[in-house]
Amino acid sequence: MSGIIGKKVGMTSVYGADGKNMPCTVIEAGPCVVTQVKTVEKDGYSAVQLAYDDTTEKHTSKAVLGHLKKSGSTPKRKLAEFRDWEGKELNLGDAVTVGDFVEEAWLDVTGISKGKGFQGVVKRHGFAGVGGQTHGQHNRARKPGSLGASSYPSRVFKGKKLPGHTGGDRVTVANLKILKIIPENNLLLVKGSVPGAKGTYLLIED
Repeated sequence: MSGIIGKKVGMTSVYGADGKNMPCTVIEAGPCVVTQVKTVEKDGYSAVQLAYDDTTEKHTSKAVLGHLKKSGSTPKRKLAEFRDWEGKELNLGDAVTVGDFVEEAWLDVTGISKGKGFQGVVKRHGFAGVGGQTHGQHNRARKPGSLGASSYPSRVFKGKKLPGHTGGDRVTVANLKILKIIPENNLLLVKGSVPGAKGTYLLIED
């Protein structure tokens, strides 16, 4: 198996064979439809494009509708490519489900992390703040303090740790174990946490 598209349902915990209670994330994954198979000869690289999550024609552009109809697929919300597919051989219109995975396998899960808006340096970068609450100061406890350059180079270096937008980034968590597969409900139970809020689309790769 090489990959599948899913959606984060939430977190729970399950008991292992040794009686330990393990935290896990519930992911609703698939069924996904193969909407395109790319080859090195035709496209310059090999990949499989999957489509997931039913929607209506009203909420799908005509370009995407025409693309999906080539594979006989109904309108879908999410399309994603998985490069260098090493799983079973797939053709247009084939379905990829959680039944293609096996328990105890290891996965990489990619998603968009929770957005936290504009944050200061203490929350964003873990700065300690300036001094304590005493010694006559009353409004600088969570300020960045002195971190700028002097007359040379008279500018701020790129990548400087400063306040700014936090979260909302594409994040991949590697090496998560599949604890349980529930094929009748299209569910994967993965040990640990994955990026994003409930309902976030996830790319799950072997």
